Amino acid sequence: MNILKLGLVPQILIGVILGAAVGVFLPGLAAKLGILGLLFVGMLKAVAPLLVLVLVMSAIANKHETGNDGRKTLATILLYLVGTVSAALVALLLSQLFPQTIALTEVAQGSPPVAVSAVLTDVLFKLIDNPVNALLEGNFLGCLTWAILLGVSFRQASDSFKQHLQTVADGVSNIVRYVIRLAPLGIFGLVCYTVATVGLSALAGYASLATLLVAAMLVMALVVNPALVYVITGSNPYPVVFKCLEESGITAFFTRSSAANIPVNLNLARKLGISEELYTVTIPIGATVNMAGAAITITVLTLAAANTLGTDVSFISALLLCVIAALSACGASGVPSGSLLLVPLACSLFGIPLDVAMQVVAVGFIISVIQDSTETALNSSTDVVFTYAVDQWGRQGEES
Repeated sequence: MNILKLGLVPQILIGVILGAAVGVFLPGLAAKLGILGLLFVGMLKAVAPLLVLVLVMSAIANKHETGNDGRKTLATILLYLVGTVSAALVALLLSQLFPQTIALTEVAQGSPPVAVSAVLTDVLFKLIDNPVNALLEGNFLGCLTWAILLGVSFRQASDSFKQHLQTVADGVSNIVRYVIRLAPLGIFGLVCYTVATVGLSALAGYASLATLLVAAMLVMALVVNPALVYVITGSNPYPVVFKCLEESGITAFFTRSSAANIPVNLNLARKLGISEELYTVTIPIGATVNMAGAAITITVLTLAAANTLGTDVSFISALLLCVIAALSACGASGVPSGSLLLVPLACSLFGIPLDVAMQVVAVGFIISVIQDSTETALNSSTDVVFTYAVDQWGRQGEES
């Protein structure tokens, strides 16, 4: 069997198994192979800030008009945002009930803020950082600020310029895809080194982390989303929820890409009788901004990193994390595991060093076999669920 012909997920699984075996039986060799993991983390560190800058900037500059049915479209987008923030709150609650830690190869000491005012002050100064310095230092808040400002400014640019901007964004996304293709080797090296130095208990910790992530996503899919739909429509939400999970969620679980699942969602929306004027706009937008699963991933991994470093997370800073996670999730890359590259943005809120944050991202890749598939299934199926809810709400208003 040619391993290279397998998909990324099977390759990652093989990398985890082989890495654990080498770490247990050949610890001396495993310590040397750890450089593969360090190189992988280094490549992620190099591309992540640029990815945030160009993707968000291009998305805003090339944003299309909402169409004729603007009221329902805006209501759907608002529901997307409410759902994403709710997901971050669910992740925060479960992380407080079942706190997680991560076994890192090099646990650097963070610089935890001493007060909420220090958090806010640090955030403000990072927001106004020089764009070049933000890229060089990995300041994701600064990159996000400049991406939004430039994106809004470039909306007035010529169509040809905006097309070139999209070409640049596509080029950076392709680079990210190339880096992610190296994930099996990088993860192999990380698991080798981790098992050799920490032991198999590290893998048990990863399993606990993955379980918490999946549990939070199930709570969103089966409890919070149905509750939101019921509030909007006043009818039993579960038939449409289960239908969307069956036809959209299962497909998205294997494609691991909300963008790739857009044709499936458009066809499902048509079958559900949703207004074509609405779903042809909200489904593509949802594939970009409706990222409840990503918000859960960002929140859980950030809090796990904070727990690992012993950083005290106050109530207000935790709520601020939920907002940052929701905003970060909306800018998540459409590539598989794209949300993991935005974890450092949330980690920077607590003064967690970039080196540690990117190691957390690498751990995220280890559990992405289940995490990213479940995340995409939640994101994609929710696009149709929320569009259906708003369509029913609009029809009830027209009838009354």
